[in-house]
This record gives sequence, structure tokens and C-alpha cells, in this order.
Amino acid sequence: MNAAFFDLDKTVIAKASIAAFGRPFRRGGLINRRTVIRAVAGQLVYHQLGAGERRMAKARETMLTLTRGWEAERVRAIVHDTLLQTMEPLIYAEALELMETHRAKGDRIYLVSAAPEEIVEPMAELLVADGSICSRAEVDPQGCYTGRMAFYADGPHKAEAMGELAARSGLDLAGSFAYSDSINDLPMLEAVGHPVVVNADRALARLARSRGWETRQFRRPVRVRDRMPNTPVVTTSLALAGAVVLLGWYGKRARHAALRGAAPVAA
Repeated sequence: MNAAFFDLDKTVIAKASIAAFGRPFRRGGLINRRTVIRAVAGQLVYHQLGAGERRMAKARETMLTLTRGWEAERVRAIVHDTLLQTMEPLIYAEALELMETHRAKGDRIYLVSAAPEEIVEPMAELLVADGSICSRAEVDPQGCYTGRMAFYADGPHKAEAMGELAARSGLDLAGSFAYSDSINDLPMLEAVGHPVVVNADRALARLARSRGWETRQFRRPVRVRDRMPNTPVVTTSLALAGAVVLLGWYGKRARHAALRGAAPVAA
């Protein structure tokens, strides 16, 4: 059996979550105006240059520091009412069409992202995917983030997890497809017989040309419910990761008092 593995940011959705959630989280009191501006600036750099290994490592460490001790339920209280309407309009029509094509051929569909499970798994549910590979934060018995990762789905670990999934599920990686925009996902793309480059950053675009890989441009965001009216309603767990994705990259620690009034972690 073959599969199609889709990265999330800039492959399935039209932008990284960094900038997308700036306004809702500012309204919710999690971040200030300066943080929003930095997030937008970082988004522009990300779109043009991609996220290098050093930048990704720095972002991960910042995220872990910021979220240490946070209670997931307090984050849910802020993002519950904003994340669905923020995320859903960003989904590319072309990605949905490809998923439908693969599904019609009998291929399994998986999201593969360094974003946290709190956002990737509900997105997989929304898109009627067969499963996901994503990052997991370590949580203590009190439901608070410890500041450590249980599993970080970065480039090489994505490929390893895909291999483990293939072994468990009887997938033929040689006959499978992978879609991504980032040079950081080179191991993921090399793990399958049919790598496809989508909205590529500069480094990946150069590599794709040199190797003769298929390239695509996704340009048409669409509301998934308009294309797939029978998809399940996303539950509140989808909201969980937006704040961490944003704050983990560019934010500052919110004051404990602010969290008391409101209240973790990937294409």
C-alpha cells in the first residue's frame, strides 16, 4: 500500500502559524504589539529564505523555555474561540485536491509536521487523514509542560518516524509521495520514491531543479468545509498549539498574572 505524506505549514496551509495567530492572541492578552510585529517580520523571512537548522533550534529552545510550567487548559481558554476560524481559511485548495486524488487511488494520507500534536492531530481529523507524525511535548502529572520535548519531529526524525510507520502499516515508501516546502524536510522527501516540492524555499528550489524533482505552486486557500462539507467538526484540542507556535518562535514570557485571567506546544 502506498501513502502520501504532507508537511503542514506552507504546504497544506497558506502560511506558518506564527503570523496567523498574532491578532487573536494579542486580543486575548497573551502577547503585545511588539511581539506581533516581530512575528510578522519573521514570517516574511521564513517565506523568502526558509527556516535554517540554527534558526529552528533557537526557536525550539525559546518555545520550551516559554512554555515550562504552563497549564494546557489555560491556553485553551484563550484560543478556543479563535483558532478554527483562523486556520480553516488558510488551507490550500490544491492540497485538498491532491489528497482527494490520492484517496481515490487507495493511498493513505498522513500529515507530517514539526508542529505540536495539539494542532496537527486535530488538523488530520479535519482533513480526514489516516494519521499524523508530529512533535510531542513532555507533560508532568499535573498537566503542565516541563520544558522538554518527548519527541521533536524535525527533518531526520520525520523520516525515521515515516520508516517506523511504514513497517507497522505495511506501506511501500518506494511507491509513496511526500510533499513539502522546506529544505529542512529533505530527509522526508528522500524517504519516498516520489518527492514533490511545494512552494519551495530557495535552498529546496535549487536542489529540486538539480535533481529534477516535481515542483508545484499552491495558491488558492479555501475553507475546508466548503470543499468537504461532511468533514468532522474540529474539537477544542485544535486550538491548543497556536499560542505556543507563535510564542515559541518570537514571543516573550507572558506574566503569570495574565495567564491567571485567561490561560503547548510542525508541513
